Amino acid sequence: MKTHNLVPRDFRKITRHYHGSSAASINNINVDIVPSIVTRGNSILLNLSNIKALIKSDTVVIFDSLSNSSGSRMNESHSHGSLLKDMNEKLKPKKEQDDLPYEFRALECILIHVMLNLTTEMNVHKTVLQNILSRLEESIERVKLRYLLIQSKKIAQFHQKTTLIRDLLDNILEQNDELNALYLTEISKGKPRLQANHAEAEMLLESYYKTIDEIVQTVENLRSQIKTSEEIINIVLDSNRNELMLLGLKFSTGLLSMGCALYIAALYGMNLENFIEETDGGFELIVGGGSILLLLLLLFSVKQLKKVQRITMTGMGRENSRRSNKRNKW
Repeated sequence: MKTHNLVPRDFRKITRHYHGSSAASINNINVDIVPSIVTRGNSILLNLSNIKALIKSDTVVIFDSLSNSSGSRMNESHSHGSLLKDMNEKLKPKKEQDDLPYEFRALECILIHVMLNLTTEMNVHKTVLQNILSRLEESIERVKLRYLLIQSKKIAQFHQKTTLIRDLLDNILEQNDELNALYLTEISKGKPRLQANHAEAEMLLESYYKTIDEIVQTVENLRSQIKTSEEIINIVLDSNRNELMLLGLKFSTGLLSMGCALYIAALYGMNLENFIEETDGGFELIVGGGSILLLLLLLFSVKQLKKVQRITMTGMGRENSRRSNKRNKW
């Protein structure tokens, strides 16, 4: 804090938990806090995705978490290692970059690294989601639906993270004071920029604002695909459920018709005396009459079932719609 002229509350912009006195000993960095780019006098405090940094006119401080048994920490350390390697190459003084201040080159290097990580993560989510949806097209199973739910939650979290970064860049572009405060080299020389002449900062931030906006639009399309797939799955499941109910109704109508015919046989099973069994052809008459009754009841039940099946977008059958049309004509 004494070296970089900061106060304790400034560190809350980049981490919630810190131990020790050096930047290298900061642990338990929470990557889920809201991203921020804050100017503090002659420095910029930056928190984007998993990158926490302090940028000055001639120095960059990266707040890195120590490697431990956690796989995520190892990945963060590797990511920071690649960032430091890129910054070591790009922040060297070069003649063709003399017109661009040091702090802008450092900020651009961090933004490039963040956008590459977000693009890679987006492609992973996109590939996993496409695989899940393609498998669901083959068959709808409980395990696949569970994977779809898990992936939907991950994409929702990723969408929130990218949206916050896009809104952050948008807010900075709309504030002239914040854009002027990014010129740390001029501030260190005692010549702070006060006018609205900050084309370099605008061009830098607008370029990566468009990149993050494309990522957000792609993620929104993925969420739209998930929503559409869920609606189609619900329609298919409802259709299958209706088919099962219809199959049950068909069996019920068949059993009802057969039960009416069997009622006659049950009566004769009680040995009722009606002298029909003594006549020639009595057995054939009863069997034929019962079969005809069974067929009549079955045809009547099937006809009523077809009327129930005829469903229109308005929820009325064809006959009801014709009747309503006749009434409207009258």
